[in-house]
Amino acid sequence: MTDPRTGSRWILGDKFDQKYPHLESISALWNKKWKFPSERSLYPFHDGKHEDFAPIFETLISKSIHDGYTDAYTKEFLPTCEALVKKADSASDDKTKIELYLRACAVYRIARFPYINSDVKRDAYQAQKDAYMKAASLFETPIKDISIPHTSGLHADGADIPLYVRVPKSASKDHPVPAVILMCGLDGHRPDNTTRSDEFLSRGWASIIVDIPGTADCPADRKDPKSADRLWDSILDWMAEQGVYDMKKVLCWGLSAGGHNAVRAAHTHAKRLAGAVGQGAGTHHFFSRAWLEKAKDHEYPWTALPALTEKFGYKTEEEFLDNAQKDFSLVELGVVDMPSTRLLLINGTHDGLMPVEDSMLMMEYGTPKEARLFTGLLHMGYPPANGSVYPWMESILGKVEQ
Repeated sequence: MTDPRTGSRWILGDKFDQKYPHLESISALWNKKWKFPSERSLYPFHDGKHEDFAPIFETLISKSIHDGYTDAYTKEFLPTCEALVKKADSASDDKTKIELYLRACAVYRIARFPYINSDVKRDAYQAQKDAYMKAASLFETPIKDISIPHTSGLHADGADIPLYVRVPKSASKDHPVPAVILMCGLDGHRPDNTTRSDEFLSRGWASIIVDIPGTADCPADRKDPKSADRLWDSILDWMAEQGVYDMKKVLCWGLSAGGHNAVRAAHTHAKRLAGAVGQGAGTHHFFSRAWLEKAKDHEYPWTALPALTEKFGYKTEEEFLDNAQKDFSLVELGVVDMPSTRLLLINGTHDGLMPVEDSMLMMEYGTPKEARLFTGLLHMGYPPANGSVYPWMESILGKVEQ
């Protein structure tokens, strides 16, 4: 496909062939992408503060530690994380405790970037979860860390599904509430979604936050595209058993790599979901060698190929590049030919990680879709994207008086 505005095969235009400047070094990543708030559109530091990160990146630069996949990178963050947690533990009021725990979580998040691929990064993620639950337990409406049985799982799947669950105080079996299943991304996991959970709660909706196959603690078989279907079966069955969720008003929202799961679920679970949001979703072109060989040099903080290779269960990057499209493309697998629930596709037209063409392609199949694409913006369509997502969700779920 050729964009008549640019003459390029991709809407991304000339940027498709460029190596983005932040990939030059750890110094470039910090100084050209992450140092200034206006440039944090893809991986904001959420509740972190500049003062937490600046000394760490100065040390990384001085030691020439460039590769975020290494333990050496992660270890430089841990003293700051531990100091913030210790300070929070001894704080005298809940507001200060929450602020400090969430700051620690923000640093832990960047420490375990870009993929949990070692014991050191797994320990960092566990420490992040521990700190997060200390904060979340102090929220006026707490977030609960629970595990449910994976009742639809097969032998290659794990036995339990860890979830972060937040239910409005008004919810009961007499007054069930709408709910959102939030499908996390390649590197954004359960403890990274406080703001979204707050937004859901303010509208009277419950939130069910889950890691996607191939990431973090998710038990689904990363090699099997149908393992995601089994994951949603187990979660939806469990939700129905609780009685506090209005099962006629359940949405899913997939973020980045999770967008792929949301688009798939919109088709495979059309009768069980009132709607789905695929934000920054890769559906077909994303899985092609032609895209991935260039996308690895775009806006991701480091090359995403090692993380994606492991996420989808391939032994080598070459195996991933050769097979990903036929194994996981929603077009190749015929998923897009199935009836779909209401599906909103959100992205920036200059997404260098998941091509906007993948959102547009969904319009060519099956049930009519809805979309909001942000001209010239990067992955996920940040910062304005959520301003379109929440009203769309409200049009389906409504607002519940607290």
